Amino acid sequence: MPPPLPSSLSPHVCILSSPDIQDLLTASSLPQLSEILQSFSPLPQVTTRTISLTSVPHKAFALRFSDLSEIEAACREDEEERAVRTLDWIGLRINSRSAQWVDDMDKMAGKQSTRVPWWEELKRCVEGDYVPSKTETWNHPIAIIFAVSTNTSNPLQIISNLHSRAIELPSWVDSAYLSYTLIVHPKDSTLSDEEAGALFNAVKKQYGLHSYLLSLDMPNPPPAPVPVPTAKPRLPLANRDSPELSTKPVDSSTRNGASSGINTIRMNEKDIQQTAKFTREFLVMSLIPWMEKCVTDWNENFVSNRRLPSRLFSSTRRLFGTPSPSPTPPPSHRSSASRSSTYNGTSVSTQAAVGSPSQQRRLAEFATILGDFKLAVTVWETLSKEGKGGSDILPLLLSPSPAIPLHVANTFATMFTQPTEPFAKVQLRALLCAIRWEVGIDPSDFASGLLEGERWLVWAAGSAEEPPSALLLAHAAFISSRKQALRRAALWYLMAANRLEKCGIKPLTMYFLRRAHDLCMNCPKKELSPSFWDAEGEEASNSRKHTAIKPVIEHSLGRLLYSTGHTQDAVKIFLSLLEASTLSPVSPAVSDEDDVQSVEVYLEDFRTAFEHLRANSPNLEQLNDFHLPFTFCLASQSCFRFTNDNIGGESSEWEKREEAWSRFNKSRGVNSRFATNQKAYVNEPFWVDLVLRNPLDVNVTLTDVTLVIRDSNVVEPSPSKPSAEIEVIEDVIIGAKETRTISISIKAIRPASLTITHVTYTFLSLLPSTESLAARGKRLYSTPTHLQTPTYASDVLMQVDVAEPGCRLQASFVDDKELNLHQGEITHLGLCLSSIGVESIDEVWLVVGSDNLWLDEGNGEVSDEMPAVESIHSSNSSEPFKPFNIPLGSSFSLAPAKSLEVSLTFHALDLTQKDIHLLLLYRETPQAPFKQVRKVQTCSVHPLFRITSLATPSTNVEEMYFLHLELQNISNSVVRLTQISTVSPSWTCDSSIYGKPGSIFPLQLSRFVLGINPWDKPSGCRETFEFVLKQNAGVIHGRAVDLLNPPPLDLCCSHSIRGSHSLPLNRFAIPSLIHSGKRHAVIGSRLASYPHIPSHTHPHIFPLFNPAALDVLVFWEIPAENRSGNILISGLNLGATHSPLRDIIRSAENSKITRSMYAETQRKKEEILEDIRNSEWNMEMNPLHVIIHTNDVSHDFATGPYRLRVHFTVRNYSATLQSRFTLNLNDTVESKPSPSDEQAIIYSGRLTFRAKLEPSHHTAFVATAWIKRPGTYVVGAWCMETEVLEPSTDTVSNVERVRYRYIQTPLNDSPLVHVCHVPGLSRSQ
Repeated sequence: MPPPLPSSLSPHVCILSSPDIQDLLTASSLPQLSEILQSFSPLPQVTTRTISLTSVPHKAFALRFSDLSEIEAACREDEEERAVRTLDWIGLRINSRSAQWVDDMDKMAGKQSTRVPWWEELKRCVEGDYVPSKTETWNHPIAIIFAVSTNTSNPLQIISNLHSRAIELPSWVDSAYLSYTLIVHPKDSTLSDEEAGALFNAVKKQYGLHSYLLSLDMPNPPPAPVPVPTAKPRLPLANRDSPELSTKPVDSSTRNGASSGINTIRMNEKDIQQTAKFTREFLVMSLIPWMEKCVTDWNENFVSNRRLPSRLFSSTRRLFGTPSPSPTPPPSHRSSASRSSTYNGTSVSTQAAVGSPSQQRRLAEFATILGDFKLAVTVWETLSKEGKGGSDILPLLLSPSPAIPLHVANTFATMFTQPTEPFAKVQLRALLCAIRWEVGIDPSDFASGLLEGERWLVWAAGSAEEPPSALLLAHAAFISSRKQALRRAALWYLMAANRLEKCGIKPLTMYFLRRAHDLCMNCPKKELSPSFWDAEGEEASNSRKHTAIKPVIEHSLGRLLYSTGHTQDAVKIFLSLLEASTLSPVSPAVSDEDDVQSVEVYLEDFRTAFEHLRANSPNLEQLNDFHLPFTFCLASQSCFRFTNDNIGGESSEWEKREEAWSRFNKSRGVNSRFATNQKAYVNEPFWVDLVLRNPLDVNVTLTDVTLVIRDSNVVEPSPSKPSAEIEVIEDVIIGAKETRTISISIKAIRPASLTITHVTYTFLSLLPSTESLAARGKRLYSTPTHLQTPTYASDVLMQVDVAEPGCRLQASFVDDKELNLHQGEITHLGLCLSSIGVESIDEVWLVVGSDNLWLDEGNGEVSDEMPAVESIHSSNSSEPFKPFNIPLGSSFSLAPAKSLEVSLTFHALDLTQKDIHLLLLYRETPQAPFKQVRKVQTCSVHPLFRITSLATPSTNVEEMYFLHLELQNISNSVVRLTQISTVSPSWTCDSSIYGKPGSIFPLQLSRFVLGINPWDKPSGCRETFEFVLKQNAGVIHGRAVDLLNPPPLDLCCSHSIRGSHSLPLNRFAIPSLIHSGKRHAVIGSRLASYPHIPSHTHPHIFPLFNPAALDVLVFWEIPAENRSGNILISGLNLGATHSPLRDIIRSAENSKITRSMYAETQRKKEEILEDIRNSEWNMEMNPLHVIIHTNDVSHDFATGPYRLRVHFTVRNYSATLQSRFTLNLNDTVESKPSPSDEQAIIYSGRLTFRAKLEPSHHTAFVATAWIKRPGTYVVGAWCMETEVLEPSTDTVSNVERVRYRYIQTPLNDSPLVHVCHVPGLSRSQ
């Protein structure tokens, strides 16, 4: 049994009735004859035959009946205009019924419905269209029934007139139809039954056997109504004033917008049976046999055409210019007054008119109707390949397969050929195909994953914005929702709602939007680990709340609610839209600009709706139900700010100063403590720095921003007696996604414990809002339950205790401007200390924590005389300055409301220094804890000189070293050098060989050369070396460092270059400058050289001054800017040392190694040992240096060779050990070629010299060489072997032993001697 076809594919039968039939039916309260016969369709249990004479049973066989005059009138209308009217008519019907449909669907809430009323109505409207079309022939009349009654005076003549009437259908309507004659014989007819039978026989004889005599009782009055199937609605005719149609009643389905058409009929049981008998006999005895005959004949033509390929016909046409043969049409019956074709029992008579439809298509349609699907599919596929249609019918006939969607796509591809919105007839055509597929295909197959028929409906909707297209999308969404494709369904519901909104159908628009919203909220569950959400810090439920489509749905729904008067609901939706914009990420398909514009629209819509609601709401209390769904305050980042908190500075710097204070107290044996950090006092304002973050992408204005506080000490707070005065900020504008901090001041009136609970503001000056300032507590991990389920401690509120002001100190700089200093500049800072409490301050300490700032304590005694060499006693410790006890005057206390000015000296050393950090500690009594005051002074230090220093062995006997100093002015000012001094524990500067003090202009370079010799009064150098050996031995062997201070020593200060403004170094401030500069230089280098030794132990391991160190102190001034200062040049170590730590390092290496289970620990020990081996305290070098003195000579070689004397000086640069050497001459003579023809000198006479040198001593000797010819001679060819001696450990023998051996040869830059030949000159050297 074939599946039932859509009713739009059933045979279309037209009825041409005589006027007496119309009168008879009207008198009997019956509708038109076509409507009566339509009530008996479909007919059950009908059997047809295929071309192979196989019976095909039909469970139901549908027929469509219509009035021929209406079809003719409809065909005269333009097809596009009719399509436009059809779409508008469908839209009007949907609009008039949408409200009731939505109410019915709301009543079915919670029930699963398989049918939706708007889709059923759309199907009935589309399938009720019987007007023929040019694109297909399903609506072309397949039979015409000529109906007449026996109440007329001459029925035979009327029948003749009906048959001879011209059929006024267009030429493109198929002219092959069955002519059928119906004679209605009522019971009260003027003709008797015998006369009626004679009339029937005469009609059969004249017009064929396709005739029927229908005898009806048609009682008067009419019987009770009998329910019949509801007729499908039809489009009203365009021209109802036509003379031909003026007397005909309008289709009842269209009267006054009736919703259901005919549903009852007034006929008795006998008439119903007679009419049903006629309908079945018409179908079975006439229509089906006629169609089977047509199929047989047309199939023969179709088969004969398929035997020859089409290429043969095209070749014949191309070569011979004659058309290809066409099949001979069957015999036709021509009539000048009629287009009808009659079936006379043996043949089918047709008339092929111009533009008539293809015979193959009609063959396919007839075969489809008769159930011969094998033939139908063959013909439809042939037509589809030829581009003549068929793809729209094949999905109804074929079994589900992947090929069916291709046929559907081909159908729409041939329809929608333009990118713009299609014509109305194309929309109607696509709508008809979509409905046929939805009706004709089994629902389970239609919605299956193989076919995905809901997508066909979306394709059919296209880009049209008419109500039918919207309903196609809605039904596609309905099918998808039943398949649990929720997001797809939501999208299609949204598209349908947008199109219906443009058409003005608001009830359905709102329903579709709500359905789309419900589907978006019902997102599929994400199977992710619970720990994922814990790691992301969000709730698992929040991840499914917001999708990219949800804001679009809610925005459309909110606007629709506002336009329909549901303002309160609209405001709620606009608030949820703003919330979604703060939580949902931007969709990749949406640009940032589009997202910002959307949020702006949401905000403006909310503003408009809320203003309207507030202006028209009779009860303003209902506005309190609205709450802002998002927050602006970041409670965890908000904090208090007190008067002393606006100091700034680096937290690490404050920690260093607190540690320095703790070490200082520990060294004194005092256990001092800090007072509780009390920061708020009565009648003194403090602030709450409220961090606001705008979660929206638009600017937002908050008004009347203030805080809500609670006094923990008051059980029932009274508004008349507040605990504090709170500032109210009138207007705060926050930019898009901006995070900003606003400060709200609070002034406590009395001592209290205040808790900041909430912040209040008015959003957009419309919606009052309150936010909690409670920050979430820490995550708990104490129990297994806490580990499995995230559990947090109680929320944390901002609390502050306000106390009465007691002992209070306020510090401020006299000049609070930023300091712009040059490197090495000395400046004085004035610090004003004020007692602002109610109690006196008895003790104040200043902790600077750096080496370049100290308290001025007077200039000491200054001598007017300035010796060339001065001595300064140094503690030799790299410990920073200890905290300074600030004297409080003669009263030894600072009374309330009193002030004290303290002078500080700042030495700008560090080019990277940005701020000066001062920590002041004070208390009212010796037993009270210390309170803190912090102060920061901003400064910037600019470079002044580019300095180069180099020490080289002297070529003179008088000096051991030459110190070369270069200073380049890299500033924009003229700098004047006033003094250059050297500072060293072991060396002194005896002379200035080159350079004088003076002014250095920008980018100018000044050079100085100084002579350096050992100081004859060193003090503390040997003790310093012993201290270093002892402390480093403990470090090397892994023992705890003894917290001992290095032994003191004396520093030799030599004033090498002095100007008119030179200062002696024994002034009180000058030693501080030297020590601060030296500490600044060595601390940084030691941190880099000994990274694995704790930095706090460095002062107890390494002294401040190396006994071999030589530092240069350069004094400068800029008179034009009234600036002065000095720069300490450090890093020079003179003299030779002999790895004092060698024996300690070797003993550590040769001792039994205690291995650690951690490789890092062993590696760290090895790195510490290597750092000490390569340190400045373990340097090792050859202590002897050879100096050669020669002069250029002139000689008359005619008198003989010249005897050249070469003076050798060997100096021992070691200050501790003896050395002996052997100098061999002519040891290596190399005759290497030279472009300058330099020759190696050849010595004669004594060639070996031996000597033993005491520390810091030298010896000299003369060697002889004979020069035979003039030229340039290289004074080289010598080799010196050196042995460094040290006392033997054997005290009995007291024999010296060799510590090191060295071999020294001439360098590449050996001195040259130029010997010139001068005739007549004879002089010996």
